[in-house]
Amino acid sequence: MRTRRWIVAGLLFAVLWVFVSGNSLAPQVVVTTLIVGTAVGLPVAYVFRRLYGEEFRIGRLVTIVPYIVLYVLVFLKEVVVANVDVTYRVLAPKMPLEPQVILIPLRVETELGITTIANSITITPGTITLDHDPEENALYVHMIDGRDPHDVVEPIRQWEDYALLIFDEQRNPGDPAPEITIHPPDHPPEPKTVPQSLAQFGLGEDENEEERNG
Repeated sequence: MRTRRWIVAGLLFAVLWVFVSGNSLAPQVVVTTLIVGTAVGLPVAYVFRRLYGEEFRIGRLVTIVPYIVLYVLVFLKEVVVANVDVTYRVLAPKMPLEPQVILIPLRVETELGITTIANSITITPGTITLDHDPEENALYVHMIDGRDPHDVVEPIRQWEDYALLIFDEQRNPGDPAPEITIHPPDHPPEPKTVPQSLAQFGLGEDENEEERNG
């Protein structure tokens, strides 16, 4: 049995919203939050349905549910740890900070897998996804403290291990992860995907026309 992939994505968004909304886990509250998440998640998934492919095998859902649960649990753990870390830095302003941008090559290749990892990084306090390099299939990630970037990358790789299974990627969790690159702080990465996205919606054309005429 098959269904539209965007429907599955919308329902997954709803389930994720239950965990990240911060509401009580009382049954009535969970059901209400799930309904709200579904009401928002399905329309959003429909708008971006081109990212998810056409169809999804319902039978696969049974095999990937454990990995979805593990992904959410590991993600929530990292969110809690990151919240504590950022709070401590706010309360201890003398704590040294060394903001850094790193380039993280990915093993996931589907647009949904990349989007999931990128959004997970951005939702986690202390890190934010700046851009995706489609040529290298890598994410530019900014972190508030880059003294030990491998500590930041470690949970991202763990998310990616589960994402490889959830989204039925070509590679496996056992495949070696590519090495990250420390990006020089005085050379911020040039946007690679944003202009393309703007062009799809017809934005930025006036600016480009002015540059050509100027």
